[in-house]
Amino acid sequence: MDDDSVTHHRRSIRLPEYDYSQAGGYFVTIVTKGRLCIFGNVVNGNVELKDYGVVAQNEWLKAAQIRQNVKINDDEFVVMPNHIHGIIWIKDNVPNLVEAQRRCAPTPDKRISLCGQILGTIVRAYKSAVTYQIHKLGELLGLPIWQRNYYEHIIRNDRDYANIYDYIQVNPINWESDEENIP
Repeated sequence: MDDDSVTHHRRSIRLPEYDYSQAGGYFVTIVTKGRLCIFGNVVNGNVELKDYGVVAQNEWLKAAQIRQNVKINDDEFVVMPNHIHGIIWIKDNVPNLVEAQRRCAPTPDKRISLCGQILGTIVRAYKSAVTYQIHKLGELLGLPIWQRNYYEHIIRNDRDYANIYDYIQVNPINWESDEENIP
C-alpha cells in the first residue's frame, strides 16, 4: 500500500467541548518544518535573531494590533531558533460575528465556525503572515516554513501562568537541553 492510499488521522489535543474564543490566556508553541533553525541562534543564553526571526517576532506583535479582542505582551513570548512560544490573551468573545465569518471557513454548525476556532484562526493567520513575509525575502520561496498544527495550553490559574511565564523566560538559557534543539 503506498502512502497516498493511507489516510492519516491525527489525534487532536484540543478539548472537544471547549470554546477557544473564551476570554483568557492561551500558551502556544509553533515549530518550524523539520525543526530547521531558520530564526536565529542562541549564544550564551540569548537569542540572536536572523531576518526570518525578526519577521516571526514582528508578526507575533501585530496579532494584537489587528484584532481588538487580542492582547499580546512583549515579555510573554520568545522566538527560538526553530520555534516560538507565546501567550495569547483573548479579552472577550468575538465582538462582530460578520467579521468572524470572513476569517473562518464556514461549517454546517455556524456556532463552531464563528466561536470555537478563534485561537486557531489567530495561529493560522500568524503562520500565514510569517510564511508570506519570509517568502517575500526570496531565499525560501515556496518552501514550507511551519510544521502542521501547533501546541496549545489553556492557562487555568495564576500558578499555571507563572510556570508558563517562567518557561518562556528561561527557554533561551535552556536551549542546549531543549528537545526542539536538534543538532
